[in-house]
Amino acid sequence: MSPKPPLSRTRIRLAWAIALAVDAIQVPADLTGPAGWFLGAGLDLVTMIVMWLLVGFHWAFLPSFVTEAVPWLNLAPLWTLAVALATRGRGTDALPIPPTLPPQP
Repeated sequence: MSPKPPLSRTRIRLAWAIALAVDAIQVPADLTGPAGWFLGAGLDLVTMIVMWLLVGFHWAFLPSFVTEAVPWLNLAPLWTLAVALATRGRGTDALPIPPTLPPQP
């Protein structure tokens, strides 16, 4: 399995901002009824697609999408946790620095 390519800081920051915003506006479906459940599921589907486009496929996005549909479980910031797992160590500043040779006399 090859390592995932590095991500730009802009992509990582955008993924974090979207995840935080979606987790902040998620409302439990029990409070809003069936219409709220459909809106929440639609928002989660759009969020998952956007995250795949920004970050690439990561297994952490699948449980986040499924568990957000479970009433009262969507109170946990699951999208934020998924983005944390998906972007961990993938920033461009996380690239290994190639060794440099000492100057020749």
